[in-house]
Amino acid sequence: MFIKMQDLKRGKAVSRRYRNRRIGEFLKELDLTEGRSTGISKILKQMEINGSPRPEIETDEDRSFFLIRLLVNPGTLLEETSKPIPPVTPPVTPPVKNLLVLLKENGQLGAQLIREGLKLKDRTYVREAYINPALKSGFIEMTIPDKPTSHLQKYRLTAKGNRVVRQLLTGEG
Repeated sequence: MFIKMQDLKRGKAVSRRYRNRRIGEFLKELDLTEGRSTGISKILKQMEINGSPRPEIETDEDRSFFLIRLLVNPGTLLEETSKPIPPVTPPVTPPVKNLLVLLKENGQLGAQLIREGLKLKDRTYVREAYINPALKSGFIEMTIPDKPTSHLQKYRLTAKGNRVVRQLLTGEG
């Protein structure tokens, strides 16, 4: 069943079936999609709040591609003389953000409790997508750094990690 273009443009497009289930589930696990068909309606609402023109949406009859152009409201652009807003450096991926928030809420946690808190099972995936990037960025640290593979190993936020979480959650610097 195809989504009708008129429904898509109104933000009323709902498809409960992934076209490619593996990609859909993968994106959902990375927190890049919710899997609830709310993205288009959220985009339309935020563009309206922002004062931007409605997005331009294109596809073909076979739905072999989907293109959406988000046209910016010129009034929201920073003037050349104003200072740019500094980004969080390095960039914080959705998995790392979720890990930082989890540690902020729970203090120091071991790998198993991190997996449980994130509702994930794959040890390797959690280590490679969540823990290692957060360690490398200096957002978290090991409680036993001289024994990284210890079964007693836990992870906690660093001062830098606390600043990043505060900035992500509240917009403060």
